[in-house]
Amino acid sequence: MTTTAFKPKIWVSGDWNAFFGFGTNILVNLLVLTGLLRFVLKMPDALVFGRILPALGLMLCLSTGYYAWLAYRLSRKTGRNDVCALPSGFSVPHMFVVVFVVMLPILHESNSPVIAWQAGLTWVFVQSFVLMAGGFIAPVIRRITPRAALLGALAGVSITFISMTPAAEVFQTPVIGILCFGVILASWFGGVRYLHGIPAGLVAIVIGSIIAWGSNAFGLNYGGMSLANLHASFSNFRFSMPTPAIGAVIGGFHYLPVILVTAIPFSIYDLVEAMDNVESASAAGDEYPTTRVLTADGVVSLIGCLMGNPFINAVYIGHPGWKAMGGRIGYSAATGLMVIVLSWLGIMSVMMALIPAVALLPILLYIGMLIGSQAFQETPHRHAPAIVLALVPQIAAWGKTQIDNALGAAGTNAAHVGAAALSQHGVFYEGLGVMGGGATLAGMVLGSIAVFIIEREFFKAAAFALAGGLLTFFGLIHGESIGIGESPAVAASYVLLSVFLVGVWKFGKTASAEAEANDYSGRAIQSDEAVLL
Repeated sequence: MTTTAFKPKIWVSGDWNAFFGFGTNILVNLLVLTGLLRFVLKMPDALVFGRILPALGLMLCLSTGYYAWLAYRLSRKTGRNDVCALPSGFSVPHMFVVVFVVMLPILHESNSPVIAWQAGLTWVFVQSFVLMAGGFIAPVIRRITPRAALLGALAGVSITFISMTPAAEVFQTPVIGILCFGVILASWFGGVRYLHGIPAGLVAIVIGSIIAWGSNAFGLNYGGMSLANLHASFSNFRFSMPTPAIGAVIGGFHYLPVILVTAIPFSIYDLVEAMDNVESASAAGDEYPTTRVLTADGVVSLIGCLMGNPFINAVYIGHPGWKAMGGRIGYSAATGLMVIVLSWLGIMSVMMALIPAVALLPILLYIGMLIGSQAFQETPHRHAPAIVLALVPQIAAWGKTQIDNALGAAGTNAAHVGAAALSQHGVFYEGLGVMGGGATLAGMVLGSIAVFIIEREFFKAAAFALAGGLLTFFGLIHGESIGIGESPAVAASYVLLSVFLVGVWKFGKTASAEAEANDYSGRAIQSDEAVLL
């Protein structure tokens, strides 16, 4: 059968597993996002359930439908029925950034949730155009960057910002969390099939909900469920379609200088993240065009923004996970339709009061485990040190976030306590901030330098070191803001490293593997190593 006559299957049995898995992932994110809007930004329910969530639902439906179509095309082109659609949704890291860095400060200044919402719309408006423009340079970056650096930076995100908070919440309520985690692991890693083929994600939700509500009978209140909250949630149960919010987008331009400080660097983060995720899909056997992916994210985000959604769209981490559990084309489109139903009918309010979040969180741990391991499994073993190095900036960024949150809960901040006082107690706050600035891009640069050194391609390593110096100088990595002369000491250090590596490339000579082994660690290395004369 020729590929032109090949008819891909839109839905296979594995799509049920992927749908419930990915659907619970999106549901967790929606629950968190709704909570931030209502309880952190104090936005009225009419704005949350009547404007923002319907627009968000439209954006997600367009995004998941497009990536299902892209998977259909790839399946038809290659004649394969194992093609898995890229998972997509609103960007979780950006969700916290736009809430805490953009909208919350403007809320405090203006004392108006509506003005804060307008600023969030403008933030996404700017990011959308950067994404669309960046789609044309991203394939070049992907070609010259080693896979270990791309996947290592991605693994850093999965281990820290995706896995750590859910893990902490799982062990904070272990009766629900650990059991639901076991249900998921037994099926998705252990191959266990539940009664009548019921998907593991659904089994975990049902078991977690039963334990949470049943615990109330014994006064234990696991999961924080209550009939009063459930009854109150039905007040938002109504049909709401998205309506244009162009005036609100324009209104947010009043805060454009504040918005640009974070919109541009996080747009670059999106470019890098999308490239990493496309590379991850490629490693799993599905080759998608990077330019189309990034352009689609920009266009879909722009549509959502103009309809009232202040959250950017992104290709999600985790494609290999959904593919491993049997997901193909249909799960992506089905998830988009699910979000439409939840957001346009006000069901999210009811869901927040009905299902304990801790029953949904183990799915994020599963994705973190899979993506973290993929970085090592899909790259040469000798590149493992480079992957570990690429992880470090994300760990630093996550650690700094935890310190900031802890100090904020205590009613203070790092500036008030003082970096010197923190250092005396082993908390190197300034170092974490520098190391974790632009963490994903920084991880790619450091990982690339390490890979090329391992491969004895010192000139390429020098080029990435020089690029690291330029990126640092303008604040794109190892800095808290974009500017000129940001982190000059770090920028100069990268340049010096580049000069050193050029010297190694130009004037080096080879030493035998035996000499290296006797000199340092006693391990045998098959290839020769260059040393400076």
